[in-house]
Amino acid sequence: MGGVRCSSSRCPDMNTNRNVANHYSQGDLLQRLNSALIEDGVDPAHPQVETLAPYDQFHGRGLEATEEIVAAIQVTSTDHLLDIGSGIGGPARTMALRFGCRVTGIDLTPEFCEVARHLTRLMGLDSRIDFELGDALAMPFTDGTFDGAYSMNVSMNIADKTALYAEIRRVVKPGGWLMLSELAKGPGEPLDYPTPWAASADTSFLSTPAETRRGLEAAGFEVVQFRETAAEAKAFGARSRAMVERGEKPPHRAVQLIHGEIAALAMKNSARGVAEARIIPLEILCRKRPC
Repeated sequence: MGGVRCSSSRCPDMNTNRNVANHYSQGDLLQRLNSALIEDGVDPAHPQVETLAPYDQFHGRGLEATEEIVAAIQVTSTDHLLDIGSGIGGPARTMALRFGCRVTGIDLTPEFCEVARHLTRLMGLDSRIDFELGDALAMPFTDGTFDGAYSMNVSMNIADKTALYAEIRRVVKPGGWLMLSELAKGPGEPLDYPTPWAASADTSFLSTPAETRRGLEAAGFEVVQFRETAAEAKAFGARSRAMVERGEKPPHRAVQLIHGEIAALAMKNSARGVAEARIIPLEILCRKRPC
């Protein structure tokens, strides 16, 4: 692979990248995941999509949100998809199993890539899924590599949205699609930290919905679908709280796995942000316009 492009205004901010990666990586992630699976009565040597879903879908509403993206896109078995901010690989494995396609993920956190590769090998999907360590602002892929791309709750850690959208457009084929599941800046008061994506405002970069739309269109994407999903987020949170009150495990346990002791406060701050319109969840489907 090749074709990395990086001007002085687009080169990755190494200090920010380091801080972002450190926020997501405490070490011993695989051991903690295996312990959680054993507690669930699952053999860590034989994981399945359903048993991993509470932990490997590290984004708002977890597998539910991934399934919405799956329903919104059209993919064939010959397509090659890009997962931007692939985490430990849950969405990539979902896509590969659902469509029989090839998926390449890219993520800034070394530990995420290592665990993603391990789980993918255990599930026998390593011939169709690759995980690259790298920055979304300077991706190690040639122009027009991918038939489609998606990103789930990633751009909140990226300040230069203009460079992000331009780099995604570069690596997607003409007419290819981009699906985003994002958190945007709402009209309410500033957020409280930590959140699942940032320990402080130093690594949290939210755009408004209007700024997001304008940025995508300016980068050369046609916005096909643009919808707010706050109602879905609130409903998911209510169902999860009801399960916990009944003594059951919630369907989404990835934040607890990744963040440990700060998870409860991070999730509380995020939920309050949605409830008070400090943040607005979005789902966006775009297509790359011809030059």
